[in-house]
Amino acid sequence: MNLPVGKLKHDFLKELLPTHNRSADLIVGPQLGEDAAVIELGDNYLVATSDPITFATEDIGWYVVCVNSNDIAAMGAVPKWLLVTLLLPENATTPAMVRDIMTQLTQACTEFNIVLCGGHTEVTPAVTQPVVVGQMMGVTHKNALFTSADARVGDALILTKGLGIEATAIIAREREAKLRETYDAQFLEQAKNYLTHPGISVLKDAQIATATGGVHAMHDVTEGGVSTAAYELATAAGLGVVVYSDKLLGSSVLYGDITRTLCDMFGLNPLGVISSGAMLIASAPEKGETICQTLATAGINADIIGKFLPSEGELWLEDATGTQQPLPIFQTDEIAKLFSSSNH
Repeated sequence: MNLPVGKLKHDFLKELLPTHNRSADLIVGPQLGEDAAVIELGDNYLVATSDPITFATEDIGWYVVCVNSNDIAAMGAVPKWLLVTLLLPENATTPAMVRDIMTQLTQACTEFNIVLCGGHTEVTPAVTQPVVVGQMMGVTHKNALFTSADARVGDALILTKGLGIEATAIIAREREAKLRETYDAQFLEQAKNYLTHPGISVLKDAQIATATGGVHAMHDVTEGGVSTAAYELATAAGLGVVVYSDKLLGSSVLYGDITRTLCDMFGLNPLGVISSGAMLIASAPEKGETICQTLATAGINADIIGKFLPSEGELWLEDATGTQQPLPIFQTDEIAKLFSSSNH
């Protein structure tokens, strides 16, 4: 049986992960819901992650810096160093293409004060489009580390920016010709610019939230969307979670008109589309509104979209009437439908 496109299914992944840490220096090892590994390094922690860019083909240099630095930020660390493996397709790679990707990388690293310190480049028949894999490291003080496992019963679940930010940029860039049949250039440019406005980086979100106080855990929203990320965060903490659907799907702030239009056009469930740029935050319930207000003052949309429950596996999507249904978990990101034959 062949595996579907996207991340490995959670149950299968759990089977593969080691069940014990082989080194006393490894503080956080590979586990579902954690954004990065944490290694003891003197008085500090070294936080390390690795993520590829596989869906997008435009601006992949920018994507890889943001996506990897988001994982570091979610742990309360400052991203510092980036290594990149760049795999380029045979008979389809030009010097101009490579220069463009490298310019994107250096510009993004400059923007976020990250050092591009090495990596590997190769033209290979193993890929049909450019694939870039980032390995990023950062540091944090031992008393400033956040892990997904630290979410607590009763915590408010906060979402920053909203649904489908990265998906919006990907759709606009990868299906531009089809979109031009219906929408004008202004609409397309706005959608493309979701990459930087509101942007797929959550460094600022994490810094503001943690400085406000009351944060217990954070989680970067990537493949599988907000719904799957909420499941991952709750599972890492051994808790349940209820997500308020009206705060998401009924909100023009967290679910903008452009994203709504594109998801509807391609038949994508917005709860399950790749959403880098959004951060889930578990906060003390009495601090939730203050965190949202502080983020809003800085120009970052945020709202309380749920709360954590005491029983692990209690995962609910609740509408405005209080009616609950099982929280959908997307083992394959909805954006994968974009690349199926029916949507070409």
